[in-house]
Amino acid sequence: MSSSQPRNWKALLLSHEMLLLYVLIAEWLFFYFAGTTVNRRGVTVGFGTVDRQFDILRHSCEIGLLALALTPVIITAGIDLSVGSLLGLCAILFGKFWKDAGLPIPVAAFLALGCGALGGGLNAALITSLRLPPLIITLGTYSLFRGLAEAITRGAVTYTDFPAGFLFVGQERWLGLPTQAWLFFGVAAAVWLLVHRTTFGRSFRTIGFAPEGARYAGLPVERRVAMVYILAGLIAALAAIIYTARLGQAKADAGTGYELFAITAVVLGGTSIFGGTGSVHGTLLGVAAIAVLKNGLACLPAVMRLNAAEDMSGLLTGALLLLALTGSVLPKLLSSWRAHRPAPAPSAPSPNPQPSP
Repeated sequence: MSSSQPRNWKALLLSHEMLLLYVLIAEWLFFYFAGTTVNRRGVTVGFGTVDRQFDILRHSCEIGLLALALTPVIITAGIDLSVGSLLGLCAILFGKFWKDAGLPIPVAAFLALGCGALGGGLNAALITSLRLPPLIITLGTYSLFRGLAEAITRGAVTYTDFPAGFLFVGQERWLGLPTQAWLFFGVAAAVWLLVHRTTFGRSFRTIGFAPEGARYAGLPVERRVAMVYILAGLIAALAAIIYTARLGQAKADAGTGYELFAITAVVLGGTSIFGGTGSVHGTLLGVAAIAVLKNGLACLPAVMRLNAAEDMSGLLTGALLLLALTGSVLPKLLSSWRAHRPAPAPSAPSPNPQPSP
């Protein structure tokens, strides 16, 4: 037992999640020292302030929710490119239910959540019934959901003037933390328990690793795949409500590009894009790394002078995604190359062996 314990500790300290945690700490320290200054009044401004840390938490909730939604999807070897567009559609529908239909905020929110589940159900039905690649299906619904949001608002209508009680969810603090952070933590705990502590969730890895084997084992593969897409739509609708509460408005372009950040966070957290492996806590570390990167860049003096925080954030996020994808594929390529590498030819015997004395 004593000999195996050091190996277990070594494996833990060198696991993907721990390595990502080391990178996250180094990233935070870099921005703390490079992006924190003291103004002429002697007040600390920039990345190192407490308010900035709360802003990081507040602004990362929607992308974090989408990343949590995509984790079970990608573990089952699927993908959902439509979550950002579905967020925008559900935000518009929420505003329309409240303002145009005159429904109370809780009823409008409940209907928006139902619309999100229906959007995820559409993806699920097309993927499981047509047996087409999820990439193709969700690329189509990506355009469909965004087009519906633009058609409903005609590209010009923005829903505003939400009541203060609703805006409290996205703009104020409760028990010392941004209010939406508590919702995010609750969803994260629920998804973690689902994926890591239930038989239903543990079957996602089997489905992602070998779907035909899962069918032979008696698992209802199509039904469980459908459930992860419906869950993704439901969480995307919740992210839409939080997004609306944070900005105080619902508009058709809400969530544009969020799917890229969410997928990057999931893959960066160690979930294989080919399915079969992944963890929710790894996804949370990936979300934190991207959130610190986006907000830290906005505090660097050189980036502030060029007003290039958004451009740099998109560039580095794309680079991180490529790096994470390469890192997940490279070990398989190396092992395959070693397996197919021809063995060295045996050395030829000497033509005139010397007799031993």
